[in-house]
Amino acid sequence: MSPAPDSKQDRRPPYQHAADELRRDVLQGRIKPGEQMPSIRELQDRFGVANMTARAALNVLRDEGLIYTIHGRGSFVADHDAGGEFSVNYTAPAWYLANKGEKPSQTEQGEGRPDDAEAAGATLADMLTALRDEIRALSADHQELRREVEELKAQRSKP
Repeated sequence: MSPAPDSKQDRRPPYQHAADELRRDVLQGRIKPGEQMPSIRELQDRFGVANMTARAALNVLRDEGLIYTIHGRGSFVADHDAGGEFSVNYTAPAWYLANKGEKPSQTEQGEGRPDDAEAAGATLADMLTALRDEIRALSADHQELRREVEELKAQRSKP
């Protein structure tokens, strides 16, 4: 019996192959922190995979903290420090903090990092909670604006 071709020896799923190559690109600096990752369509063409396979590859990198995704904008390489540790450097918008009556914390401004993992986790949890609240508020505002637009359209259509 002849040995299996090279492509048959590695039995990992295609999304793992794509994730490995993208990870290598990021770690070798071909895609730098803050830069946008290739689109799903570009990944499909590059790796010859389906849409969901390309998405799964990005999900692997997102789960590892290597990238983050902004809905409607794309995926971006997360910032990392000199030690190679990656993190999303999120600072709440000034208008949001002004509405909440808060000031950006030292960590949010990038002036310092928590020394222990527990403090970093608490800070990340606080930021995620604030982000969730911000998204909910924006969603409510969006729904209100949609209702107003529909009312205006209805008024215009009346003779």
